[in-house]
Amino acid sequence: MKLKVWNQEGKIVGEIELDEKIFDGDINYSLIHQAVVTYLANQRRGLASTKTRGEVRGSGRKPWRQKGTGRARVGSIRSPLWRGGGVVFGPKVRDYSKKFPQRMRNIALKSALNAKLKDNQIMIIQDINIDEPRTKKAVEILKNLKLNGERIRIVKEKIDKNLKLALRNLERVELEKADSLTTYTALDCKKLIITEESLRKIEERLRKWIK
Repeated sequence: MKLKVWNQEGKIVGEIELDEKIFDGDINYSLIHQAVVTYLANQRRGLASTKTRGEVRGSGRKPWRQKGTGRARVGSIRSPLWRGGGVVFGPKVRDYSKKFPQRMRNIALKSALNAKLKDNQIMIIQDINIDEPRTKKAVEILKNLKLNGERIRIVKEKIDKNLKLALRNLERVELEKADSLTTYTALDCKKLIITEESLRKIEERLRKWIK
């Protein structure tokens, strides 16, 4: 299968042959789901924490005697029933991270790329470079490619400082290195813009995990 190759002026400059072993149309939705759930779980810091009645600061003395006052019986001012008391079954610091084998992770990425290709959401660009860090320059390139206003992710082998600074102020545009592309980041955009060099790098990375 071939895809058109565009330059940053918005013109077609050729075609590129996709690796048939990787872009074979096979989509494992179950594996994609596992990869996304794992990715999101691993982003969680798990720092939320509340104090139980044993951890809240305060006296351990019984506020008043058990019987004879006419008031409800109370054993501690740190009771969860009292304002300022402990919390029952509140969150505690915990590790949400999940393990996901490397082979499964890469096959999930392969499935994600096939899903994007099926929906015509992959665009191959020759390269993208900006000589000065100006957002205006980046907007012009996106307009040339008719991508202005869409949620896009640009995948590049080497990210230079000028391009990073120029795109930083654009709300719906993300920039990512080819070797850090994941199933989640590949799917979390309307259009995936991949440079020729990055495409070959991704294919090389995935090829060794395919039987």
